[in-house]
Amino acid sequence: MKQQKLFVKKPKHILQNKKTNVYFLFMLPSILGVLIFIFIPFLDVIIKSFFNVTNGEFVGLKNYINILLNEAFKLASFNTIKFIFICIPLLVSMSLIVAILLNNITFKQNFFKTTFLVPMAIPVASVSLLWNITFNNKGAINGILNNYDISSINWLNSNFAFWILVFTYIWRNLGYNIVLWLAGLSNISKSLYEASSVDGANKRQLFIFITLPNLIPTVFTVSVLSLLNSFKVFREAYLIAGEYPHSSMYMLQHIFNNWFMSLDIDKLSAGATILSVVIFVLILMLQKRLGE
Repeated sequence: MKQQKLFVKKPKHILQNKKTNVYFLFMLPSILGVLIFIFIPFLDVIIKSFFNVTNGEFVGLKNYINILLNEAFKLASFNTIKFIFICIPLLVSMSLIVAILLNNITFKQNFFKTTFLVPMAIPVASVSLLWNITFNNKGAINGILNNYDISSINWLNSNFAFWILVFTYIWRNLGYNIVLWLAGLSNISKSLYEASSVDGANKRQLFIFITLPNLIPTVFTVSVLSLLNSFKVFREAYLIAGEYPHSSMYMLQHIFNNWFMSLDIDKLSAGATILSVVIFVLILMLQKRLGE
């Protein structure tokens, strides 16, 4: 007589634990990468900010006090704050308007979407070359001005330099934000608009009472990514104007780069720690404000 095998059903919690272990194994390489290349180096930066790196002496808050009293750091901080509070509202609002227009048109919609993404595909070095050709003393804009007997302007060595940087940031990141807004708009049910239209709501009311409330999660995502991307504009500024550009576009990234080149690691560590805390607080404020 053949012995029948008994299939015992395993408890549910054991199966869940096995699934959890499998998930953890797949995540382990990413967790190790973050620990080794991000978390541990960041802790090392925080520790170094309390020491004199030259002789290893513990100096407490001296490095923080020194950089907060540093005139170059004050200038760079002011320009960075000014840049963020001008660029992010402009970029978020402009990209939202364009995304809504693209979402409502049917004529060559994919073509226009691709067009706005083109600046992201252009290498940074090519952008800096393009800007030099355009805004140089003997560049394209000054050539047009000279044709009308208007004297040339040193665009990159005047207060116009800051606004060139603002334009560069918006031009580079507009398409990226438009894609994020379009993803958010696609998640809003069409039936909400149809029902409201039947009840007599106009376009303005549809936008205020349906579109905006449903885009709150996207507003948070776009705002945070715009904030983080604003610190990447240093690449263009550095390639266009060098280590010491006009004072109007001298950002925190410039002073951090100069401290790194002169091996002022203690100042650099303190400055990087302050910047990280400020960014973290700003993200928390956005999260609390937008109800995420």
